[in-house]
This record gives sequence, C-alpha cells and structure tokens, in this order.
Amino acid sequence: MSDATITVVTPDRKLPQPPPIRIEPGLAANQWGMLTFLASEASLFTTLIVVYLAYLKVDQEGPTAAVLSLPLVIGTTICLLTSSVTVHLAVRSLGLNDRTAFIRWWLATIVLGILFLLGTAYEWRELIVEHGLTISRNLFGSTYFTLVGFHALHLSAGVLVMLIVLGLTIARLLTTKDRAGAELVSWYWHFVDAVWVAVFTVVYIVGR
Repeated sequence: MSDATITVVTPDRKLPQPPPIRIEPGLAANQWGMLTFLASEASLFTTLIVVYLAYLKVDQEGPTAAVLSLPLVIGTTICLLTSSVTVHLAVRSLGLNDRTAFIRWWLATIVLGILFLLGTAYEWRELIVEHGLTISRNLFGSTYFTLVGFHALHLSAGVLVMLIVLGLTIARLLTTKDRAGAELVSWYWHFVDAVWVAVFTVVYIVGR
C-alpha cells in the first residue's frame, strides 16, 4: 500500500477582520455627582408634595387654596418653561463655539428666572397683605409657603450660579471649550423647571 499525500489548498485571501471594539464613553464624575444631587432633591420635593396633599383639606380655618391667583402664576410659569428653551439654546451655542449666542441665551434665561421670582414675591405679598395668609396662619399656609418657598430658594440659587457663569464668560475667564460647568448648571435648571410643573399641578390645579 502506497502512502497517499493530502494537499490542503488555502485560498490566497485574508479573512475579514472583526470591527474594532469601541468603548462608549460613560458619564464623568461631576455628571454622576450632579445626578446624585438631583435625585436627593427629587426626594425632598416628593416629600414636601406628599405632605402638602396630606394636609390640604385638614384645616379649613382661614384662607385656603381658593385665594391663590391662578392667572398670575400661569404667566410666571410660562416664563419659567420658556427659560428651559433658552438655557438649551445657550448650551447648544457652546457646542457651536458661538460665544455671543451663548451669552445672549444665557442672559435671557436669567431674566426669565428673575421674572418668575418677582411674580412669586408679588403673589406672596398679595396673600399676606390682602388675605392674611402667612406660614403660621394655618396648615395650608405652612405647607404652601414651605413647598413653594423651597422651590423659590432652589431657583434663586440657580439664578445666582448662572450670574456667576455669565460674569466669568463676559470676563473671558470661561470659554466655549469650558462647557462642562454650563451643562451641569443647565441640568439643574431643567430639574427646577420640572419640579415647578409638579408643584404647579398639585398646588394650583389639583389643590383648588
């Protein structure tokens, strides 16, 4: 019996290479920090809203939710929701390296936030002076001023930080390349706006 020789013919071509593995970038440490902070703030406002609803109909002595000025608050709410659009356009301008547009939209956001706060101050003055509703008058006054007041406090902090960012940008200490800080501030601003939608719905729609 003769030995048989087996020849294996290999085609003269390269096998297709698998595509390179791409690692998708995750969130940075400062972004995780902001998300954690916003989650804790969401828990705070959830608690305040639940307490407000729990005591809404308990104490009927003195002024109640019927004295709230809905037309005024609708106007201030429009201002605040519009500010979410302007802050988005401001951050978008950073991505386009358009410093002038960023300053314009960022300033517009600040003005809209201040208008909201002025409207809130006017509403509180009307409630206190004309209706005698204070934080210690009854349970409604306590829960109302606490809930709306905490939101106004958070919005005031947002306006202050945005003013600092605006000043640094005008002084050219911040450039369009330094967009991380502005993006995180915009996250906070969107969060405060979203919280107000919940507060407005509970206090001025459901509560009435």
